[in-house]
Amino acid sequence: MKISQLMLFGVFFIGISSIEAQEKTSLTLGEAVKMAWEKSDEVTLANTKVNTKKYELQTVKNNQYPDLKISGQYQRLTKASIDLPNQGQSASLASPDRAMLGMANLSLPIFAGFKIQSSIDAYDSMYEAETANAAKTKEDIALRVIVYYTALYKAQKTLDALNENQKSAKQRVTDFTELEKNGIIPRNDLLKAQLLVSKTQLSIDEANNNINNINFYLTTLLKLDSTVKIQVNEDDFFNLKTTGAPSTDAMALENRKDLEAIRLQQKASEANVKIAKAGYYPTLSLLGGYTALDLKDIVTVKYAMNFGLGLSYDLSGILKNSAHVKEAESKALEVKNTEAIMTDRIKVEVQKSIEDYDLAINQSVVYEEALQQAAENYRLVKDKFDNGLADTNDLVEADVEQLSAKINTAVAKATIIQKYYELLSVSGQLSQSFNLSKI
Repeated sequence: MKISQLMLFGVFFIGISSIEAQEKTSLTLGEAVKMAWEKSDEVTLANTKVNTKKYELQTVKNNQYPDLKISGQYQRLTKASIDLPNQGQSASLASPDRAMLGMANLSLPIFAGFKIQSSIDAYDSMYEAETANAAKTKEDIALRVIVYYTALYKAQKTLDALNENQKSAKQRVTDFTELEKNGIIPRNDLLKAQLLVSKTQLSIDEANNNINNINFYLTTLLKLDSTVKIQVNEDDFFNLKTTGAPSTDAMALENRKDLEAIRLQQKASEANVKIAKAGYYPTLSLLGGYTALDLKDIVTVKYAMNFGLGLSYDLSGILKNSAHVKEAESKALEVKNTEAIMTDRIKVEVQKSIEDYDLAINQSVVYEEALQQAAENYRLVKDKFDNGLADTNDLVEADVEQLSAKINTAVAKATIIQKYYELLSVSGQLSQSFNLSKI
C-alpha cells in the first residue's frame, strides 16, 4: 500500500513538473497575425511565386532588345596546296599555316505582329495576378489565425466556467454527505450531486483536450515550439470596435483579391489571343554585322561591315495558326466564365457572413438576458430547496442551466469578433484591419 502511494506521488510530481516546464506566451491577435505572415510557409511560397512571375516578365521584356553575338576562330593549318588554274601555270601562292576569323552580328526586331508587346502585356497581367493571389493567401492565413485564436479563447473561458462550477458542485457533495449522514436527505440526492461532479469533470477533461489541440494547431501555424502554451488577450474581444461592418457586397466585388486575380488573368488571356494572331503577320528585323578574316600570306579582310533588313513569313502558318487562335479565345472565355461564377459565389459568401454577424450580435444580447434569468432562477430554486420546497433534480437542473448560460455568455463576444473578421475577409478588407505598424 505504501509503495502504491509513493508511485502515485511520483507520477503526480512528474506531472506537475512537466506542466510548470511548459512555456506560457501571451499574444495579442494582431501579434499572432503578424507572426503568421512572417513565418508561414504558405505566405513564403506565395511570395516566391510572385518573384517567379517577376523574373518571367523581365525575361519576356528582354525580347524587345537587340541580340548581339560575336564569334571568333583561330586555326593552325597544315601545309596546304593551293592551285589557281585560271591564273596560268606560273601562278603560285604561299602555303598559309594559320587562319583567323572574327564575326559580330546584330539583330533588332522591328515588327513581329505585335507579339512582343502582347507577350509583355500578358506576363505583366500574370505577375499582377500572382501578386493578388499572394495578398489573398495572407488574408486566408490571417483568418485561420483568427479562427484558432477565438476558438482557444472560447475553450479557455469554457474551462474557467467549468472549474468554477466544479468547486460549487464539490462543495454541494460535501454538504449533502453530512445531510445524508444525519438522515435529512435520502442517499439518492447525494448520488445525484456526485453524478453532477462526475459529468462536470468529463466536460473539464474535454475542454482541456480542446485547448491542447487548438493550442497545437496555432503554435504550428505560428512556427512556435509545441510546448508553448498561448494565453489569449481578452482586450482583443472587449475593446475592438466592430462598427462600420460591411452591409453589402459592393465592397467585396471591388476589393476581393481572388476576384482581382481572375480579372487580371482575363487580361492575360486576351493578350494571349493577340499573341496567337501574331502568327498571321510576317516578322521584320534590322540586321547588321562585321567580319574580319586573316589567312596568312593569302588574304586579309578588314572593316567588312554589313547591314540591312530581314523578313520572315511562314506562309503555311496562316492556315495552321487558326487553331492556335481558337484555342486562345476558348481559354479566354473559360476565364470570363470563371469570373462570373466567382462573382456570384462572393455575393453568396458576403450575404451569409452579414447574416451570421447579425445573428452573433443578437445571440449575445439573448445570452446576457439568459444569464441573468438563469442566475435568478438558481437563486430561487436554491431558496426553495433549502426550505424543502424543491427537490435535488430541480436544484441540479437550475445549476446546469446557469453553467450553460455562463459559458454561452463568455464565448458570445468572441463569436461576434470572429464573425466580424469573417465578414471583413469575404469583403476583402481583413488585411487592412490590422494596422501592424502599431503592434
